[in-house]
Amino acid sequence: MIDLTGLIKAGDQVWWSQTSAEPTPLVHALLDQLHTIGPVTAFVGLTFDKRVTRTPPDELTVISYGALGDLRHLSKEGRLEVIPANYSALPELFATGELPCDVALVQVSPPDENGLCSLGVGVDYAADALRHTRVIIAEINERMPATVGSERIALSRFAATVRTDRPLLQAPLTSPTPVDTAIAAVIADLIEDGDTIQLGVGALPSAVLADLSEHRDLGVHSGLITDGVADLVDLGVITGARKEIDTGLIVTGAALGSTAFYDRLATLPVEFRPASYTHDPGTLSLLRSLVSINSAIEVDLSGQVNAEMRGGTYIGAVGGQSDFSRAASLSGARSIIAVRSRGGSHSTIVPIVSTVTTSRTDVDVVVTEYGAAHLRGCGFAERTRRLIDIAAPEHREALERAAGSLAELTA
Repeated sequence: MIDLTGLIKAGDQVWWSQTSAEPTPLVHALLDQLHTIGPVTAFVGLTFDKRVTRTPPDELTVISYGALGDLRHLSKEGRLEVIPANYSALPELFATGELPCDVALVQVSPPDENGLCSLGVGVDYAADALRHTRVIIAEINERMPATVGSERIALSRFAATVRTDRPLLQAPLTSPTPVDTAIAAVIADLIEDGDTIQLGVGALPSAVLADLSEHRDLGVHSGLITDGVADLVDLGVITGARKEIDTGLIVTGAALGSTAFYDRLATLPVEFRPASYTHDPGTLSLLRSLVSINSAIEVDLSGQVNAEMRGGTYIGAVGGQSDFSRAASLSGARSIIAVRSRGGSHSTIVPIVSTVTTSRTDVDVVVTEYGAAHLRGCGFAERTRRLIDIAAPEHREALERAAGSLAELTA
């Protein structure tokens, strides 16, 4: 185990890479040594590490941009501080010190012949944060692929390193439900040949990708990519031939998939860029064919989207949803919000959302398993009617009554 006691001190602000690039041996070493080091605050992104989220030491304060992955458990326990921010804002928050940047824990590829390491499949916010971080500690993993698209890091920049040879974290296996499949079919019909798509990870995004096999010349510009993207490259569906920028390239900040997917990244036309590029409003405004596909916890009768909280507890994040939705609606092709019509026994189409993640002005289409509600150019009454039409049938009558009450309040 690496000794961190001389590198991290009490009161330090620490961050580490997320998802498949999470430097687990370094993170666990920190957790084991906090009783000696003292209290620290850590910025943690999407993680599935139960040692961080289920039994964190009292000396650890965790902050994040949302409650994604297993951070939901920490949120429910009241031990997660969420900083609500668009993903595009993270680079500036690191630059100003409003997010932790004393010490970084990163996972990198083995150095090349020039002694330079790649951030591999976890460039995203890490590349931006490194520019402002005082101490960098690296796990050099023999299995981390050296990716292209961002600056590499000289070995001399690391205060300490640990060598490993371990598989990268694979995406949790979740099969699409019949509801997911129905939603995906509706979304696929909204995507046109030549569009550039953005979408996330999980059963529903995977189902959407699987339904695009008959499309042509699609592009990808997204915060994260998965196995389904490689499958569509193989089928000749994703070519990026009509992208207005980065023509022919898949642009992303991170990858989360299978070991086979990681092993073949070098054969794909993909570049890994920092969040300051992938989510930058100026960059996104140049993608005139951009289609954003994002999920929601609930959508209200005016089209406002909540992707963050349920019952006063964080279970999601702003993430890149607002960045991509606004760009896709304002200067791109279309902004799509996908939501299952039911959350347990409750309707996910609600009179008024508890938290607004994405404004109604940035939502073009809402999709459930009952169809698509096209909202662009519609007033409140028509929006309400169209959203009720795609709500779960057993909740439509109550929503109609609620819509009448809302209309009276705004009359």
